[in-house]
Amino acid sequence: MMATYDAHVVWTRDPDVGPSPRYTREHEWRFDGGATIPASPSPHIVPEPYSNPALVDPEEAFVASLSSCHMLFFLHLAQEAGYPVASYADRAVGTMAAIENGEQAMTHARLSPTVTYVEEAPSAEAEAELHAAAHHKCFIANSVKTQIEISLPAR
Repeated sequence: MMATYDAHVVWTRDPDVGPSPRYTREHEWRFDGGATIPASPSPHIVPEPYSNPALVDPEEAFVASLSSCHMLFFLHLAQEAGYPVASYADRAVGTMAAIENGEQAMTHARLSPTVTYVEEAPSAEAEAELHAAAHHKCFIANSVKTQIEISLPAR
């Protein structure tokens, strides 16, 4: 199967700023289904007021993308295994760090899903196997070099 995915990223300089380096980097992500998401660089990278911490930044979107992809495969695999999910919540955290060449990269992501089930929950071992399978099937995880850790709550 081959598919393409389209995102339109749009930014326009405020004409009142002119060529000054003091310009906002707020922009929009526009998707084919009609969703528009206001975006900004991370304030860790571009200081306020040239960034907006209330908006989604690319690094947060990267971590959310990993978490969402993992969740979608997990929901499918759990359903197939006879453990329909009632709710799923994840507090995913990504870590940016320096790499060999002195550049920065998202080097680690920790997914911490908490899952409740419609009926009986799988054993802790079976649930961990479902998460491992979801991780191996996740398109986004398979596309990056970032170390991805899945930290399940103790039972």
